[in-house]
Amino acid sequence: MLDLHDKMTEAAAYITSKWARRPKVGIILGTGLGGFAREVQAEAVFPYTEIPHFPKSTALGHKGQLVCGLCNGVPVATMEGRFHCYEGYPLNLVTLPVRVMRQLGIELLIVSNAAGGMNPHFKVGDVMVIEDHINLMGDNPLIGYNDERLGPRFPDMSEVYDRKLIDRALEISRQANFVAHRGVYVGLKGPNFETRAEYRFLRTIGGDVVGMSTVPEVIVAAHMNMPVLAISAVTNVCLPDSLEKADGHEVVQAGKLAEPKMRRIVMDILGNLAAPDGR
Repeated sequence: MLDLHDKMTEAAAYITSKWARRPKVGIILGTGLGGFAREVQAEAVFPYTEIPHFPKSTALGHKGQLVCGLCNGVPVATMEGRFHCYEGYPLNLVTLPVRVMRQLGIELLIVSNAAGGMNPHFKVGDVMVIEDHINLMGDNPLIGYNDERLGPRFPDMSEVYDRKLIDRALEISRQANFVAHRGVYVGLKGPNFETRAEYRFLRTIGGDVVGMSTVPEVIVAAHMNMPVLAISAVTNVCLPDSLEKADGHEVVQAGKLAEPKMRRIVMDILGNLAAPDGR
């Protein structure tokens, strides 16, 4: 972690040299949810390959660019695609964009992902607002020397998912007449989907959905003292006694079913931030 501060400073400097506005919110768009970027009135678009120290996004359905501009009146930096551990990148590189967006000025991180639904009440196309997570990736982006300029050695994780934003997201879903669950996200390294026995285990320990992202980014957000709103799109149902084969391309398509719901929640949250009283 010794060189992280320099890397994030160089990347942020490159972005600010071409986009002068200070973003208030950072948004990470997961598998099948990249279409939300069309809601951004783009003022600058940066392919990841052009940003210093950013890796290349290779995941299905990830366009691989940072879209900067206004969304519902709020300055945002939007990642149209993210990085994953299963792509072969170390977690301090997977999470570098979160640090760069914080350096640019964001005060809130909004994260979306595609996930397998293990809760028997969940259906494909549902959304779940994450209230907590379980890290089973066998890794952590904070391992190594801690640079105090970035955050404390032992960041607290008791309330990294902002409770007020969770309640607001659920209220928005009720007003818009669609189901949004709240629950626990389990993060695994991937890239394979899980076995029947693994789904049983993950459900037993308290997981509602399972995926291959989000947890490292949220840990880094906590390290940098930044609130998080995270939403999962349920793209396949993972009930071990009636398990069907999972396919990455089908996951991408199923993510699009949940995208309008996720879009409504995020747009309304941003609209509240743009209001004069911030509510």
